[in-house]
Amino acid sequence: MKYFPESALLQLEFDKVQALLKEHCKTELGKEQAADLRLHTHIDYVQTALQQAHEYKQLSLLQEYFPNDYILNLKQELRLLQIQGAVLAEDQFMQLRKLNESMHAIVRFFSPERRVQYQALYKVIEHTHYEKRITQLIDEILDEEGQVRDNATPELERIRMALFRKRTEQRRTFDRIMQKLQKAGYLADTGEAFLNGRRVVAVMAEFKRMIKGILHGESDTRKTAFIEPEETIELNNDIFSLERDESKEVYRILRQLTADLSKHHDLLNSAHEILGIYDFIRGKAKLALDMDANYPMLVKEPEVHLVEARHPLLLLYNRKAGKPTIPMSVTLNKDHHILVISGPNAGGKTVTLKTVGLIQLMLQAGLLVPVHPTSQLGIFKQLMIHIGDTQSIEFELSTYSSHLKNMRYFMENANGKTLFFIDELGSGSDPNLGGAFAEVIMEELAKKHSFGIVTTHYLNLKVMANKVKGIMNAAMGFDEENLLPMYKLIVGKPGSSYTFSIAQRIGLEPRLIQRARNLVDEGHFRLDKLLNKAEQDLQKVEAEKKELQKLLKENERLKREYEVLSDKERKQQQYTTLKLQNQIKEEELAYLKDMERKMKQIVIEWKRTDDKQKVLQQAEALLFRKKEKTVNERLQKKVDDRYQELKGKVEVGDQVKIRSNHQVGKLIEIRDKRAIVQLGKIPINVKLEDIVKVKEKPKETAESK
Repeated sequence: MKYFPESALLQLEFDKVQALLKEHCKTELGKEQAADLRLHTHIDYVQTALQQAHEYKQLSLLQEYFPNDYILNLKQELRLLQIQGAVLAEDQFMQLRKLNESMHAIVRFFSPERRVQYQALYKVIEHTHYEKRITQLIDEILDEEGQVRDNATPELERIRMALFRKRTEQRRTFDRIMQKLQKAGYLADTGEAFLNGRRVVAVMAEFKRMIKGILHGESDTRKTAFIEPEETIELNNDIFSLERDESKEVYRILRQLTADLSKHHDLLNSAHEILGIYDFIRGKAKLALDMDANYPMLVKEPEVHLVEARHPLLLLYNRKAGKPTIPMSVTLNKDHHILVISGPNAGGKTVTLKTVGLIQLMLQAGLLVPVHPTSQLGIFKQLMIHIGDTQSIEFELSTYSSHLKNMRYFMENANGKTLFFIDELGSGSDPNLGGAFAEVIMEELAKKHSFGIVTTHYLNLKVMANKVKGIMNAAMGFDEENLLPMYKLIVGKPGSSYTFSIAQRIGLEPRLIQRARNLVDEGHFRLDKLLNKAEQDLQKVEAEKKELQKLLKENERLKREYEVLSDKERKQQQYTTLKLQNQIKEEELAYLKDMERKMKQIVIEWKRTDDKQKVLQQAEALLFRKKEKTVNERLQKKVDDRYQELKGKVEVGDQVKIRSNHQVGKLIEIRDKRAIVQLGKIPINVKLEDIVKVKEKPKETAESK
């Protein structure tokens, strides 16, 4: 994307967005990509970049782990792999292993389902793969702690086994010498030490000639001498030689491993770049979460349709200060492609202009933007900006001369794919003459079908906006009563500068205000006054509209609550009716089940007993319920006359009475809360609480009764 002037990105504070993005990146490659963030005009690239950031943002919101934690910079290690004869150290091999395994984790993450769900993120690794052989090569040589394995080669295994034996022999010999010198009283407080890579004993200086060996040195006080005993000299020489052989063999092994891995340099380098790319995408997603940024709809043709847009940096600043950021909505299309914003100073005109510009830059850099997702943005080929004082000392140009120089560039180079921003068009010159030139510039830019936003205080530009095709008016809202800007963009009407209102409110002498009014052209003054009144009337209409919408919402809420309560009451009545019906059905079902169980018992008793008449009586009593009460009463009286209830817990073997049917039998088993009672030859399963212990009354008592 071309931009004019060279300071355009700085003026729109795009560099600050880059700095915030860089802070969110962890890898060197990610930080480099943030610092070198480019503006693209190819819609496919922009769409892919936005989709990747959007998908990673969704991962973060869903708290789904993405395995790109590896953040080390391995450029040096990867360069060494390309140099013939180079040797990597053990820790460098372990970092390359971790790099390869991180790539493995990412490849595993993209299951067939996730490849569809996160298509843009998957594109990053679509044409690469994980090479298992890289990890195997390293694991064959190095252990988990990054040390060369004893069995890396047969030669190394032989050397280390010999070293182990020699060191064991040296330790035993040295311990024996230490004990001997300890008993002789020759040892100093230190006892032993290592000098020049040799194990030595520390003895008091006056006894150094009593010990055979090599004197390696003395302490600073010359009270202690360090001697290598004669018995360990040969052992130390052997160990030193073996250690040198070990170093040579380890170096040879690592050199061979470096040569083996160099064959996979391109794949490892690709994995390193991929991890950096995912880190950069993560940074974009985190920045989007900070800014409440979203993925707007992207179109090929130049277009700006912002819904609830906020300035990214102002949003972050206000959030820290605990202040709200008022959103704005702007539309620039082929029918209305130039917006002329008027209104009082410090009302937010320049902020609105910068908001649109910075959002467009972020979008074409592949960053999500703080707008509503229904916003629609197109791709522009060039961006032009003129903000603030552009006086040039170097070329001896005045502010207005520099202004015209920039406007000349705009008119010569603008086209239908240009987005421009001009702050205070025509300022720096005589209002009438400057206003005339401003009209010419606006008309020329409109003819070229360029898209842009212009801020101004000139009445003639406000008037022409309604006459020239493609140009429309807009104003920044202002609270005249409290003399405070509302920072709200109102599209479709011009705005007043509130010059006299502000002067009157701040207490300027009325005579001075009146003198100023007399100096102003009457038509000019009346137009500004009409704009002032129209804006205030519009604000009142907006306030009444909001109040009406509030009342409508409240009415809708009450209606929904009434419907919910009504529906709830109707369902409660239905539930009560069904519950009553179900209760009756449950009672009938319980009765039928009880009848079925009793009939089965009668059938079993019929087969077992010889007294068929008794069984028939039981069946009649069960089937003819009108006689059941009489039979029960007689049976109860008969049992009560013969048996006496006893207090206490029932136990197996007791004679018990079943309360529900007034029958007496023997308790033969207890199962949890159920009891098995033997009635004649028939065992009956009853509730434990339905039985009571009884004993037969004496015959005399029974007969007297």
